[in-house]
Amino acid sequence: MRLLLPSLFALAGLTACQETAAPLVTPTGPTVVAASDIEQGRYLIAIGSCNDCHTPGFAQSGGATPEGERLTGNPVGYAGPWGVTYASNLRLSVAGMSEDAFVAMLATRTASPPMPWPAVSAMSESDKRAVYRYIRSLGAAGTAAPAALPPGVKATTPVEVMTPEMPDAV
Repeated sequence: MRLLLPSLFALAGLTACQETAAPLVTPTGPTVVAASDIEQGRYLIAIGSCNDCHTPGFAQSGGATPEGERLTGNPVGYAGPWGVTYASNLRLSVAGMSEDAFVAMLATRTASPPMPWPAVSAMSESDKRAVYRYIRSLGAAGTAAPAALPPGVKATTPVEVMTPEMPDAV
């Protein structure tokens, strides 16, 4: 008992001195729970299929693109009635903005398809911050994606045509 009590005090003192990561924000609704904010962001990027558009060749490779090459934007455009849009280089985007600005942008932006802005804006603030921190952890890389084109302007890059068509009558 004589050794147990001092050992417990020492353990309590060491535990009190350990630094713990500050929570992203206090969740007020549903949020993803993970071992760290980086893991939380990595998971959200994966299940949100962000790499499908923002990582060149990701979908075509069945997701085999190395993590260090992901989220660098895509030179293949998405063409539809809105014109042509390109998936931005998220790694350059977060390198040039604060976490608060990124969270505000995700909450309020309404850009052209195929980006699912309603789903992104519905994410919890904690999840938005985790996405920022994950992307930021990858570091800036790559070049900016081409600028969007208005309707009627022909793209000089490859495009995926996203105009719905009715099937022929059977």
